[in-house]
Formats: sequence, structure tokens, C-alpha cells
Amino acid sequence: MSERVLTKKDITKSRFRWFITLELPNSFERLQAVSFTYTISAALQKLYKDDKEGLKDALKRHLEFFNTEGTIGSLIVGVVLALEEKKKLEGDVDPEVITNLKLGLMGPIAGIGDSLIQGTIKSIILSLAASFGLQGNIIGGLLPFLFPLTVYFVGRYLAILGYNLGTEAVNKLIGSGLMTNIINVASILGIFMMGALSGSYVKLSTPLEFTIGSSGKSIAVQEVLDSLLPGLLPLLCIFGIVWYFKNKKQNYLLLVISIMIIGMLGSLVGIF
Repeated sequence: MSERVLTKKDITKSRFRWFITLELPNSFERLQAVSFTYTISAALQKLYKDDKEGLKDALKRHLEFFNTEGTIGSLIVGVVLALEEKKKLEGDVDPEVITNLKLGLMGPIAGIGDSLIQGTIKSIILSLAASFGLQGNIIGGLLPFLFPLTVYFVGRYLAILGYNLGTEAVNKLIGSGLMTNIINVASILGIFMMGALSGSYVKLSTPLEFTIGSSGKSIAVQEVLDSLLPGLLPLLCIFGIVWYFKNKKQNYLLLVISIMIIGMLGSLVGIF
């Protein structure tokens, strides 16, 4: 794509919006979707200034569920803007490609970002700050400010990189089918991550026991379930939630409240 509408200033402005609003309007239903839409809204208005319907569709497109790590996730901001620009100028980018790429990348990038930014860089900086602080050195009070500065400039660089990479490589990616492969791989990795998280954090068991005959022998229901399939109750719980999302309205707040009520009632009568 030889022609460009967006400038480096537009990309850095979007990155700054992402930096300051990332965790502000989070909700159970959309998480960072509102932040992401606000992040790119000014750039979208510039792209679609003569196409109100196109702007409306783009804003709706990006209000769908989205959640990732903010610093490395800035790469997605740049790539999405590049694709939106290509769609507007050339019209050969399917809106679903933009949505699927964004959603497919958010999980793997979150894993990388959480490990690298939150788990490594943040830990190193705060450890150094604590070390200086224990010695009574004023540097200990200043070092923590290094983290947000690092996060901002790394994210700024990645947003610009994502935009440049998107505009230069998007034709080859779409034409070769590599884009589809990237989305599929990212989606599969995201599913594995969700499965691992579900297996680690969803806990459910039952204390129910039954006495058989005059022998007085008791059978623990949980032991029977474990003999059939360990973790059967958490698995059924996850399947129940998936069924709800697939067949009913995606009301996250109602789902959370329902789980809490069922859990408390079940505990009260001795089922859980």
C-alpha cells in the first residue's frame, strides 16, 4: 500500500490513549474493548471522515470483547490501524480478518507480555528499588517511576512497529494465506491457555456420602467420580458455562451472580 493517511503522530497518539485508559472502563462483558475502541477512535475518524457508515461499522467492530497485556499488546493497536487503513483505501480487507486477527493475537501476546513485562521487568525494577530503599538511598523512591516510563516507550515503539509491519506486509500475508495460519495457530494456543487456566483455577467437589445396606459401608460420591474421571465436576461446570454462552445471552454479571448463588446454596445443603 503506497498511499498512507495515518502518520506517526496518529499512531503515537493512539498509543498514548491506550496507555492512559487501558484498565479504566473494564467490564465483565467486554473487558478492554471500550479502551481499545477509544484508543483508535481518533485514527478511525481520520480514515472514515467521509464515510459515516464505515466509521460506525468500524467502531462497532472494535467494541467486541478484547483483553490482552497492554505493553506488548500495543503491537496489536498498530497492526489493526494498518489493516483499517488498507480496508478504507483499497477495500480488499474483510472486516472479519481484522476482528479475527485481533482476537487471535490477544491471548498469546498477553502470555508474552505478562511474563516479560509484569513478571520480569517489573520485578527487576522493584527489586532494585527495594534494595536501595533498605539502604536509605533516595534512588529507591525514584526507581519505581522507571517502570511506567519503560512501559510507555516500549509500547510506543511496538505500536509504530505494528503499523509499519502491517502496511508493508499485509498484502503478502493475505495473498499467501499466512494470515489465516497465524490466526489458526494463535487461536489454538489461546484455547490451550484457557484450558490450562480452567484446569488450574476451577475447583469443585462434593462431600456427599451414601450408606449401602445393613453393612453400614459408606461410599463417597467424590471418590466414585474421581475413579471415573478426575476433575469431572469442574469439567461439567466449564461445559455448563460454555453451553450458556453458546445458547443464551452473554450476560457475564448474571452468570457470576448465578454461580455464587448456586455455590452458596449447594454448600448450605451439603452438596458442595
